[in-house]
Amino acid sequence: MKVSNKIIEEVVAQVAGSDVVPLVKILKNKKNVSEFKLADAMKQEVNLTRNMLYRLYNVNLVSFIRRKDKKKGWYIYYWTFDMKRVKELVRSLKKKRLALLKERLEREEEGQFYLCPNECMRLDFDQAMNFQFKCPECGQLIELEDNKARIEAIKKEIEELEKDLAKKVVKEKVKKVKKKKVVKKAKKKRRKVKKRIKKVKKKKVVKKAKKKRRRR
Repeated sequence: MKVSNKIIEEVVAQVAGSDVVPLVKILKNKKNVSEFKLADAMKQEVNLTRNMLYRLYNVNLVSFIRRKDKKKGWYIYYWTFDMKRVKELVRSLKKKRLALLKERLEREEEGQFYLCPNECMRLDFDQAMNFQFKCPECGQLIELEDNKARIEAIKKEIEELEKDLAKKVVKEKVKKVKKKKVVKKAKKKRRKVKKRIKKVKKKKVVKKAKKKRRRR
């Protein structure tokens, strides 16, 4: 899967906050960037930049190395963005989304929901009972919702997510199989080389033995 800028920004916004996206744009595709340079590029105090970097570090999206400034005597942190981790997070977020959708589908199929004609709010049966089937915002009588279209939309999204995740599982299995085949081939080559070496050594030993016999 190719990781586009849009995917990176969406993932970062979900796991670290939308305010961190501009920082990632600066840090992306660079290695070991000083936190002070990042703060300058962001035009903000270094403490605020560090806070953003720590949020990224908490979800393993960045790594750092620490070096001591010889002149000033304090340590400076240099940061690197991890593109591989984005792919892992995309998969993880999709799994979470899938789990939430399945829970929501169960609620939609088993429950009853009521809508305000002015679309002020949507209430379940217990909430509707508490408000005597009147909208707490505008006072209009609320009506039982036909949520078939909503259920179908949730089912469709679940199906798409499951297909997408299944494709990735297949790709990972194919990669593993290919890797095993490569390893097996490499092992076979090593064995052949070892056999050849043994044969060559054996021939040399035989030749030496023959020479010794001739001399005698």
